[in-house]
Amino acid sequence: MYRDDKTLVKAMLGGRETAFDEFFETYFPRLYRFALARTRRDEDAAEEIAQSTLCLAITKLHTYRGEAALFTWLCTFCRHEISTYLRKNRIAADSVDLIEERPGVRAALESIGADLHTPDEMFERAELARLARVVLDQLAPRYARALEWKYLDGLPVNTIARRLDVSPKAAESVLTRARAAFRDLFGTMASESAGSRLSERTT
Repeated sequence: MYRDDKTLVKAMLGGRETAFDEFFETYFPRLYRFALARTRRDEDAAEEIAQSTLCLAITKLHTYRGEAALFTWLCTFCRHEISTYLRKNRIAADSVDLIEERPGVRAALESIGADLHTPDEMFERAELARLARVVLDQLAPRYARALEWKYLDGLPVNTIARRLDVSPKAAESVLTRARAAFRDLFGTMASESAGSRLSERTT
């Protein structure tokens, strides 16, 4: 119903019940999956974190300016809640190593669908998004589809397994190999792109 993030937030600030319904229905599952991957797949913890994130975000809605996608903004709160959970349960944060948390990859993924304003922001994010798409296009189709389903569509591993017609364990293996291939190729292309821009600026 609400076609963009700022419209949805404005409707929520105006007290529209339908906006709150859409907010929870849209973002609870995504935050749950986001937290699940970062809490060693503790379903109870992921559910609690997703709920607390949404509740916290509602109290801060007036600070949302649309400078990033709403989900990206929510993930800032979610990471704080996850850090609290890890600290309380004495789990080392660096024990949960996810490719999408690497700065370059995270920026590329977050740039897709982001609401940007300044020309520099638009260029940098667009370039990262372009590189991410190019990398996906260069990967084996099986790897590219698995990564898109996991990180762009937010599908659970069981669903990805059914789509690949393999077991969940085999799907995890495909994702592991796909993440490694993406990381290596994206890192190479991002470095070359940065070097090219630096060369252009100094010539």
